[in-house]
Amino acid sequence: MSNFLHLKYEKSVSVTKALTVRFLTKRFIGEYASNFESIYNKHLCLERKQLNLEIYDPCSQTQKAKFSLTSELHWADGFVIVYDISDRSSFAFAKALIYRIREPQTSHCKRAVESAMFLVGNKRDLCHMREVGWEEGQKLALDNRCQFCELSAAEQSLEVEMMFIRIIKDILINFKLKEKRRPSGSKSMAKLINNVFGKRRKSV
Repeated sequence: MSNFLHLKYEKSVSVTKALTVRFLTKRFIGEYASNFESIYNKHLCLERKQLNLEIYDPCSQTQKAKFSLTSELHWADGFVIVYDISDRSSFAFAKALIYRIREPQTSHCKRAVESAMFLVGNKRDLCHMREVGWEEGQKLALDNRCQFCELSAAEQSLEVEMMFIRIIKDILINFKLKEKRRPSGSKSMAKLINNVFGKRRKSV
């Protein structure tokens, strides 16, 4: 049996598409077109489970990305939010995305379990040009219940892979939580139905 995982990948600069390619192919390509969206698929085995991973990488142009979250909030099992540690504006945009994902959801799209999320500070190899401190990223992650790391897609292939593995494991934990909650809900519904129809039988 295989699980199908949907992972939405948000970022504020086009070159961070490199993280996905690093994970899928272990290759690094520095520059990518930023005016189109991509969907990647990967089959992997993790914790003795066969998994089908779908990664949606949206258009990285800021104005378009602002409006791309509404529908994905319904189907995404996890989110990777990436900013450039040498670009403070990208950190501000990442913060806005996290707030959008974590804001209270309306009843018609409320999820049983909070989505897994990973905040990533990319371009760690450019520490000499740093504009965003490690402590700032860590605090933003802690305040919004998500994991955090800094890495370099250009130089740290293993760290990129481990980041994806960590969020996939978080998604699998969420799947288990959902499965545990379903039986209790079914029992409550069965009890409610029994009470309603049981009372009707007595009154007849």
